[in-house]
Amino acid sequence: MSQDNVIKLECTTCKNVGYMSHKNKKMLKDRLELSKFCKWCKTHVAHKETK
Repeated sequence: MSQDNVIKLECTTCKNVGYMSHKNKKMLKDRLELSKFCKWCKTHVAHKETK
């Protein structure tokens, strides 16, 4: 898979980047938001796509 499809997911509370993911940018135009486990907050919180 190409590098232009790779996105970073940032925790909304502590602002640390903990996850990398792939996204089809032709199908999903808006920013991705997923509920993931943050190892710094030690809880499940929303993670938003960064630039």
